[in-house]
Amino acid sequence: MIGKLLLQNSLFTLAMAALLFGAAGTLNWPGAWTFFVTSAVIGPACGLWLAKVDPGLLAERMRLTAREEQPAEDKRFMLAFVVIAFLWFVAMGLDRRFGGADAGVPLIVLGIAMYLVSTALIMWVFRENSFAAPVVKVQAERDHHVISTGPYALVRHPMYASVMLFFAGVPLLLGSWWGLAFLPLFFLLFAIRTRIEERTLTAGLPGYADYAARVRYRLVPGLW
Repeated sequence: MIGKLLLQNSLFTLAMAALLFGAAGTLNWPGAWTFFVTSAVIGPACGLWLAKVDPGLLAERMRLTAREEQPAEDKRFMLAFVVIAFLWFVAMGLDRRFGGADAGVPLIVLGIAMYLVSTALIMWVFRENSFAAPVVKVQAERDHHVISTGPYALVRHPMYASVMLFFAGVPLLLGSWWGLAFLPLFFLLFAIRTRIEERTLTAGLPGYADYAARVRYRLVPGLW
């Protein structure tokens, strides 16, 4: 499993690099190099940590294909998300090509900080919720039950809230205003995903409706 983890992380990092540098038409992009070095370290480190504390969750998250028990609308969501993420990387690369996407040290530091905070929050989610699969489904085979502690006491979908920091931090790190312009679209996508997930869990997971009634906010405490 460790070999597969390292291979997946390497391929994912190389794919991001190919999209960004290919669209930019140059390797002279300090912010992008900072992003890739950080990603090359964080990805395997987090995966190895998860392999130690929750190998079942790591195995679940490494399954990148659709599942039979996954709702059809979630499969459509995943396709839309992949397409938009692809366009996001291309747009940031093109921003660099046409004279933008040039972050100074303060923006690079801020972007890296947001990336690291996002990663730390996601690891908190994984530590608290062993059922944080990448697709929407009720995991009856893993004794799926409602998680209401840790970040789940604050919002119902802390994973998506944490990932939003990544999608805000990376464009700052790269100095790309084109990339930052995608942020409302990603928020909309995750808002749609929360509704898909909540319909599935309310219908199939005992106690989830009561949990949703107790924890009012989906993504942002005090707002929504």
